[in-house]
Amino acid sequence: MNLTRSEARERAELISVDSYDVNLDLTRGDEVFGSTTVVRFSARQGASTFIDAVTATVHRVTLNGVDLNVEEVSDGVRIQLPNLAASNELVVEADALYMNTGEGLHRFVDPVDNEVYLYSQFEVPDSRRMFAVFEQPDLKASFRFTVTAPSHWDVISNSPLRSPFRPVPWRRAARMPRGPLTRRRGFPPTSPRSSPARTSPSAVSSPAPTAAPSRWASLRASH
Repeated sequence: MNLTRSEARERAELISVDSYDVNLDLTRGDEVFGSTTVVRFSARQGASTFIDAVTATVHRVTLNGVDLNVEEVSDGVRIQLPNLAASNELVVEADALYMNTGEGLHRFVDPVDNEVYLYSQFEVPDSRRMFAVFEQPDLKASFRFTVTAPSHWDVISNSPLRSPFRPVPWRRAARMPRGPLTRRRGFPPTSPRSSPARTSPSAVSSPAPTAAPSRWASLRASH
């Protein structure tokens, strides 16, 4: 379901978005990835609206510390947000689908080297396939990304790694008990911008520590 002009106009009159803190987990297999988004925004007190989120499964929706009934508020494309406060914090924990047609987070396996390649494409309106977002160009906000990926992957961005420029300690992914070690990479917040085509994460991996990178995922936050 795409956003209509009247829906966009109405939502822009109700809310103003401050920031998105997006955590992506790329260690959950070849069909879905974990997507946890914390959104901070102001709103007309008592109003209701929705956030865009194309998901495989929504595990949790928390609005201002209150857990909402996922079955009632989420239809796999939008999440309804009732009875907003003047200042709001929304947390959405979900699994999103990898795509192989170029939208959202695209994933493919190269038949020559058998390596996995990921890249993002958000033009319009496909950032909602990667994280929960008020997806319309007049609702600008800052974006911060943190990515959990296999340890031999390179996660790249046109933003530098977040200070102090060292990875979170290595760990084994909870959902991959026999899988490779993983680590998290964090990137600093962007300046305020719209989501479609402006903020796009991607990732890269190499098959062995001594090999040149052949698999990749990148996080791009373009101006």
